[in-house]
Amino acid sequence: MPALVNYSGDDDFYSGGSFYTNSTDLGRLCSISSQVDVYCPPRKRARITAPFLFGETDFKQNKQPSIDVLPDECLFEIFKRLPGGRERSSCACVSKQWLMLLTSIRRGEFESSKVVKENSDSVSDDVEMISSDEDDGYLTRCLEGKKATDMRLAAVAVGTSGHGGLGKLSIRGSSSSRGVTNFGLSAIARGCPSLKALSLWNVPRVGDDGLSEIAKECHLLEKLDLCQCPSVSNKGLIAIAENCPNLTSLSIESCSKIGNEGLQAIGKLCPNLQSISIKDCPLVGDHGVSSLLSSASSVLSKVKLQGLNITDFTLAVIGHYGKSVTSLMLSGLQHVSEKGFWVMGNAQGLQKLVSLMITSCRGVTDVSLEALGKGCTNLKQMCLRRCCFVSDEGLVAFAKSAGSLECLQLEECNRVSQSGIVGVLSNCGLKSLTLVKCMGIKDMSFVAPLSSTCNSLKCLSVRNCPGFGSSSLAMVGKLCPQLQHVDLSGLYGITDAGLMPLLESCEAGLVKVNLSGCLNLTDEVVLALTRLHGGTLELLNLDGCMRITDASLAAVAENCYFLSDLDVSKCAITDAGVAVLSHAEQLNLQVLSFSGCSGVSNKSMSFLKKLGKTLVGLNLQHCNSISSRTVELLVESLWRCDILF
Repeated sequence: MPALVNYSGDDDFYSGGSFYTNSTDLGRLCSISSQVDVYCPPRKRARITAPFLFGETDFKQNKQPSIDVLPDECLFEIFKRLPGGRERSSCACVSKQWLMLLTSIRRGEFESSKVVKENSDSVSDDVEMISSDEDDGYLTRCLEGKKATDMRLAAVAVGTSGHGGLGKLSIRGSSSSRGVTNFGLSAIARGCPSLKALSLWNVPRVGDDGLSEIAKECHLLEKLDLCQCPSVSNKGLIAIAENCPNLTSLSIESCSKIGNEGLQAIGKLCPNLQSISIKDCPLVGDHGVSSLLSSASSVLSKVKLQGLNITDFTLAVIGHYGKSVTSLMLSGLQHVSEKGFWVMGNAQGLQKLVSLMITSCRGVTDVSLEALGKGCTNLKQMCLRRCCFVSDEGLVAFAKSAGSLECLQLEECNRVSQSGIVGVLSNCGLKSLTLVKCMGIKDMSFVAPLSSTCNSLKCLSVRNCPGFGSSSLAMVGKLCPQLQHVDLSGLYGITDAGLMPLLESCEAGLVKVNLSGCLNLTDEVVLALTRLHGGTLELLNLDGCMRITDASLAAVAENCYFLSDLDVSKCAITDAGVAVLSHAEQLNLQVLSFSGCSGVSNKSMSFLKKLGKTLVGLNLQHCNSISSRTVELLVESLWRCDILF
């Protein structure tokens, strides 16, 4: 038997020595004989297929050595000595056990990291480049829903280390049973010190421990977004404040355990904070917000406060300490009165404020609105939503006070009438005016002569204001002759006769026109529009204008030279209209929509192919007369165009 086990095979097997280097491999002889040309004399047949140890009366099989018998402590020491991120990624693919062990090792504990750190002055350029590539944080990862688990986070932590480093991580909507916990977030902290932006949405099982690990290891963190994290409290936020001095942006929404103490720490310990957003946090009050604003007043430029239990005191602090604030959003502040907004305006601290948005705040009245106009001298953008106590008088006074105002948006401000709109346009240099669902506007003939025109207004958007009719359109046309962008979507009451004066008054030439949902408009309007403004028109939306026919497409084909976006969804368009449009040599349409046009059939395929030479988007949804086979042929032919069907 010893002669058989130690047989070298120099004479009877292939040249070059024994096929097996040790006796334990002899048992594999039969399994490979079909793949290797081996000569086996008939007198030397293998009687065993594996090595055995023989005793006096019995024998047992000898076990082959395996790395699985090593305890975790030994594997830990082995993994610490892996040379780089690619090798760690390969080892992590072996098993969950190895993946978990690798994620338990902090980046600084790897021997390769220690060597690079100790010899940073003498290493070659190649090593320096690899080290920088691992730590710069070029990669972005987003885990949503069922994919958001601890195991995937562990894989991200190990896998990104050798490919540029993780810079941004977003976790959204994990399940309650298998979702992300503190363990997964700790794995990211240990393996991704390059992390600069972290977003956690709807992760109920992540708490202070996980966030504290991020704070302890990821000192480069700049942006933190917490939404619906009920297990995160002031403790986790304080840890971030103490360890992440580079934090520039903080957003907190629906975190029931975060209160004033955490915000105070952020204000004191994060000197670079530029943006703060707090929404629906019941424990946040005046003390926390005012402390944060006063501490970070030198660099804080963006502030959003929504649904908080704050009072007039906080708004007074904003007015006094908001010297660097350029964008301010206040929404759902039910405990703030008229006095709070009045003080905020008269404090004269918001001199750099450019954009102001106020939603559902009962404290906004005519008096406080005028004070805001006087105090915010550089205000350019103003948006008022559901401010039920603002009337024409306050709006006109605000327009006169805010001399730099360029954009004004009013939504569901039902005390504002046509008179207030005329007063605003006559008293400030607005460039853009948007009215949405303002039910107080009634279509009345304007008897008083217009004192002056508003030549600065370029963009007018009136959406879903049923009282805005023909008389209002004629008034706007006379008052604003330099309009270029007009959006009248949802004004189902306007007619051809009402829109004509506006089209005829626009001297500069209309560029973008949206008439979607204007049910009473006919081809006559399109004929006039293309005749008067065909040389400047770039976008035309007629979605839902059911009385628009092929005659409108013929007018577009004849008069429009720069039109790139055309939407005639749910119009009375047929194959004949598509054919006419395709023969317009000057047209270079990029986006075209025939959605819901039942008159467009398979006969239009050749015309659509011709139009598709310049198209990047084609909408054929709900075109019941076009077969799926025709769409398939179009997809093959127009491979550069995104076709919806």
